[in-house]
Amino acid sequence: MGPRILAIIPAYNEEENIVSTVEDLLKRAPGIDYVVINDGSKDATSRICHERGYNVIDLPVNLGLAGGFQTGMKYALRHNYDYAVQFDADGQHSAAYVWPMVDYAIETDSNIVIGSRFCAQKKPISPRMIGSMLITAMIRLTTGKKIQDPTSGMRLFDRKMIPLFANELDYSPEPDTIALVARNGAKVSEIQVEMRDRVAGESYLNFTKSITYMLRVCVSILFVQWFRKDPI
Repeated sequence: MGPRILAIIPAYNEEENIVSTVEDLLKRAPGIDYVVINDGSKDATSRICHERGYNVIDLPVNLGLAGGFQTGMKYALRHNYDYAVQFDADGQHSAAYVWPMVDYAIETDSNIVIGSRFCAQKKPISPRMIGSMLITAMIRLTTGKKIQDPTSGMRLFDRKMIPLFANELDYSPEPDTIALVARNGAKVSEIQVEMRDRVAGESYLNFTKSITYMLRVCVSILFVQWFRKDPI
């Protein structure tokens, strides 16, 4: 019997994308379980999930990515999954890469595997990618580990990581926490994936929010993480 894998799909106002996201998982990642975390959506995301019989947890208010993801990790812990995959609801991730990520985690004995856009190709030059390069540099400076795509939202976590991200209140699936666990002994690897453009709707990260996000993450990696609890 193979490993049990859960795809966690945090969804906020994704009525235009949620069906294609779930159906892509069912078609391209057979044998993978999933749970949609409806993060207090104000649109028809919840209704669509229930009408189609999807496995969904409805949060009464919007908790943001960290809260939605942690809800999924608590579900994974309670149901004894071996791996949990963060899988965005906006249609940008391809489920075809989920099993290769699992296989790579097993092959390399990795605690976290990041679906990276930049293992086999260079980052394009843009303000957002410059921010990504800066985060890569900060992680390398503080951990000695080079992560090419630290802001990728497609991440696989093994059985050792699931309880940490389920129970520690300040653990989010963000680069600063990834850097924290890497600095304390977790093995973080990357595997090349391809990302699609968002099919519909708009990302919550506009230009201003992107800059603010990059700066906050860099400050956290450089300074805040040294005062956080040793997780491992």
